[in-house]
Amino acid sequence: MDARQFSSVDTLLGRRLLQASPPASSSSDGFGQPSLSVTVGLLVTGAVIGILLYVYRRRLPSPRRLLFWRKIQDVETEEQFFENYESPAPKRYKYSELKKITNAFSDKLGEGGYGGVFPGKLPDGRLVAVKLLKESKSGSGEEFVNEVNSIGRTSHVNVVSLVGFCFQGASKRALVYDYMPNGSLEKFIYGEKKAEHLGWRKRYEIALGIARGLDYLHRGCSIRILHFDIKPHNILLDGDFCPKISDFGLAKLCSSRDSVVSMAGARGTLGYIAPELLYGRVSYKSDVYSYGMMVLEMAGGRRNFEREAEDTSRVYFPNWIYGRIEEGGDLELEGIESEEEEGIARKMIVTGLWCAQMDPGSRPSMDKVLEMLEGTEDALRVPPRPPLSSPARSFHSSTSTTTPSTTTTTTTQETYSSSDSRNLIVNSK
Repeated sequence: MDARQFSSVDTLLGRRLLQASPPASSSSDGFGQPSLSVTVGLLVTGAVIGILLYVYRRRLPSPRRLLFWRKIQDVETEEQFFENYESPAPKRYKYSELKKITNAFSDKLGEGGYGGVFPGKLPDGRLVAVKLLKESKSGSGEEFVNEVNSIGRTSHVNVVSLVGFCFQGASKRALVYDYMPNGSLEKFIYGEKKAEHLGWRKRYEIALGIARGLDYLHRGCSIRILHFDIKPHNILLDGDFCPKISDFGLAKLCSSRDSVVSMAGARGTLGYIAPELLYGRVSYKSDVYSYGMMVLEMAGGRRNFEREAEDTSRVYFPNWIYGRIEEGGDLELEGIESEEEEGIARKMIVTGLWCAQMDPGSRPSMDKVLEMLEGTEDALRVPPRPPLSSPARSFHSSTSTTTPSTTTTTTTQETYSSSDSRNLIVNSK
């Protein structure tokens, strides 16, 4: 409420007070003035109202004050979460302990929008990587709590192990992981280590391991974990190139009985976000879409969308490679030197195309993905051609749903409600 509004309120109150005043006295004194008691009462009432308005105006919170108190409340909420955190693993470290483990953060493995990653060594000799979060990235702390709460519930060879964490207010937050000497997968697809070519057998094993990890998150945990940010950057490789799913900052925990989950806004990274995430009602099939887009990049050895492609037909890789699969000719992909490698490449591509279908009902679940990857190439059917863009519409009609093995007509009632663009949580990396 601004000054003009208060001025109008004061004017209105004044008018009502005048209207409420008693008429001039008609007594025999002939002066026509109200009695002394009425005058004093009006003055006192006006003074009280004025004081109340002044106090109310002073108590109105400014935007800065609101932001400050929200931040305090967020920190208190996180502290309450960690006070009630009774699991022996991951361990809660003090900031001073992390400084000792990392030699005062003297060496840096990498830097991202979230902060820096530093190598460390525990007293027992175990090598770790410490992700020190920037205060601006910590924000409300929701992602930090998600990370600890999600990974703390997991135990799988293809899911990264969270050794511990540090929480000392908004400025000192860190996550401690097992050290992965080969870094993240994207470096071997289109990054600095692309020259260290991953053979088709190794790519296939990595894709298979990631699928097993996702199937575990969707079906193997005590509670279903939806990751919402599957991409090559979030797949870490150990010394034997065994893949580990990491970065659970955008994850959501839900009951395994929940087939559809409502969300206030989309989560993920552009290029890997499932189209239904933009409409607020999602499921584990959203992770399947992201997985499919990632597998296609692994097969192509490039990003799915490249404006600088020499041939314009190859700008959008999923569309171009679909044509090669449909024609049944040479895939024209780098590194294929035998029929076995050709078969592996086709299996990965067809599986990726099925996972990247726009309609969630047409995508296979991760256990079916494992069957497709572990089965023979001949058993796979070619999926419908992927469109170049996601249709902005609601799925609430009788549609023809195609699956890798059958084609049936079903009625889907997954209506995706439009979400506020301000709630969109999207990574640009």
